[in-house]
Amino acid sequence: MIELSVVVTLFNEEENIRPLLEMIPKALAGYTYEVVFVDDGSTDNTVAEIKKLSDKHVRLLRLTRNYGQSIAMIAGIDFAEGEFIALLDGDLQNDPSDIPFMLEKLKVEGWDVVAGTRRNRKDGIFFRKVPSWIANSLIRRYTGVHIQDYGCTLKVFRCEIAKNLDLYGELHRFIPVLASLKGARITQVDVHHHPRKFGRSKYGINRTFKVASDLILILFLQRYLRKPMHLFGGMGILLLIPGGAILFYLLIIKILGNDIWGKPLLILGVLLVILGILFIMMGIMTELLMRIYYGTGNRKLYVVKEVFNGRQ
Repeated sequence: MIELSVVVTLFNEEENIRPLLEMIPKALAGYTYEVVFVDDGSTDNTVAEIKKLSDKHVRLLRLTRNYGQSIAMIAGIDFAEGEFIALLDGDLQNDPSDIPFMLEKLKVEGWDVVAGTRRNRKDGIFFRKVPSWIANSLIRRYTGVHIQDYGCTLKVFRCEIAKNLDLYGELHRFIPVLASLKGARITQVDVHHHPRKFGRSKYGINRTFKVASDLILILFLQRYLRKPMHLFGGMGILLLIPGGAILFYLLIIKILGNDIWGKPLLILGVLLVILGILFIMMGIMTELLMRIYYGTGNRKLYVVKEVFNGRQ
């Protein structure tokens, strides 16, 4: 039995492979572990470096193209065989030496997820720290999941939680929220953070806007995923009531002999009624889509090009 699977997502990180493969064995001495590297369509020598330096603990998944960090993570989690799963960035900014403490905290105290918090973050202030602080504040406020550092990749999970995250798109920042939707008990600990030595960061200021749009999706998933009719139906009713009241009022005026044709109030009433009906129909369609979604198994969002197993 493998006790721990360390999932590392990579995109053009060839210079970081050797130091990473030197740090992980030192950090995990005494544990039965595997390292699952997921190459997310690298165009440099990342794959060659892994194959050259791998040992019996290493497995490599090559995806056919660059799917993004979230899909790469879920691919690695799908292939992981450990009882516990750790997520680790491949840029050496996370420190593998933090994993044993996080793992023992999870096992001893009974948590389902232990998330890392970068207390002394070694990133630029304006393009990384400030946008991250804004994003973290918004996520905490609107989701109610009070994790300090949503952007820290370093996390340790129980296998059953990690493999049922329903992670896709670019939702890896929201992993604690997705885990809480599964009923996971989550805590956080301070972890080390190092400046990037090799390669170039894949994130920029545009990430802030992506996080803001993903937050809207997460709020929908958190509150209405299993009851979308409550959202769309409620909005439809809120539109139908004033629209119906307006049309009823105009009908009374018409009966009393007044001309109502062409009045802006008539147009408003008809528009509200039509929008209300459309929202209710949208709710019904979304309910049907949710039934199809939950009734369909084996959904894969990625294609694996190659599996390299260092054990062989």
